[in-house]
Amino acid sequence: MGPIDLKGRTALVTGAARGLGAGMARALAKAGAAVMVSDVLEVEGRATAQALIDSGARAGFVPLDVRDEAQWLIAIDHTLASFGGFDILVNNAGIEVTALVSEVDIAGLRNMLDVNVVGTALGLKYAFRTMRPGGAAGQGGAVVNVASVAATIAFPAIAGYSATKSAVDRLTRVAAMESGKLGFGVRVNCVYPGLVPTDMGMKLANDVVTAGLFPSAQAAVQAIVSQTPLGRLGTVDDMADAVVFLCSDASRFITGAGLPVDGGMGM
Repeated sequence: MGPIDLKGRTALVTGAARGLGAGMARALAKAGAAVMVSDVLEVEGRATAQALIDSGARAGFVPLDVRDEAQWLIAIDHTLASFGGFDILVNNAGIEVTALVSEVDIAGLRNMLDVNVVGTALGLKYAFRTMRPGGAAGQGGAVVNVASVAATIAFPAIAGYSATKSAVDRLTRVAAMESGKLGFGVRVNCVYPGLVPTDMGMKLANDVVTAGLFPSAQAAVQAIVSQTPLGRLGTVDDMADAVVFLCSDASRFITGAGLPVDGGMGM
C-alpha cells in the first residue's frame, strides 16, 4: 500500500478547532482532501482553518454546535458550496464530564448525551442524506465516529462518558448495516482513542485527582500508562493517522468496525 491519497475528496470534521479534531483536519488535508473545520469555538476554529490554507490546503471554517439540527444543515450546505462535494465526515466533537457514579451531575450527563450521542446521530443522519444516491453529493463516502477507549474499559469516574462512547460504538455498527442494506454507499466506522495529553485529556487526569482517586495528575497518567502494553500515552498523530486510513480506499472493505488506537489498553 502506497501513501494515502485523498485528492478530490471533501471532509467535514466536527470539534476541529483544537486537540484531536485539529490534528485529524491537518492529516486529512495533508492527504489531499479539502477540509471544512467546524466547531463552537469560532476564534480557534478559524485559526485552524487559516493554518491549513496557509499550508496550501483547501480549507474553510463553519460554526457548528452538533446538538443543533439546523446548524448541521447549514454546515453541510456550506461544505457543498465551498468545495463542490461532501464524502467524508469525522464525527469528532465530544465532551467529558468526570463524576463518580454516586456524585453524577444530571445536567452534565445530559449535556454529554446531547453532544456525544445526539451530535453523532445527527451527523450520521445528514451525512447519509447528502452522500446517498439522489443526495446533494450523491457519491457515497465514509463516516468515522470518534468513540473512546472508555467504551471498552472500566476506569473510575467516567461512567457517564463511557456510556456515551459505548453508544457511539452502537450507532456506528447499526448505521453501517443500514447503509449497506439500503445501498447508500457510505462506510461507517469508529475509532477508540486512548488517552492523549490534549487539554481534554489532561482535564480528565486532574478531575480524577479532585474526585479523590489519585494523589496527583501524574499518578493518574502513570496508572493509564501502566495499563497500556505499548507503555506510553497516545499522540494526536496516532489518532489522526487512523482516521485518515478509515476515510481512504485502503479501508474500502471495512465498515461497521471499531478500531482501537489505544496502545493495547482496551484489549
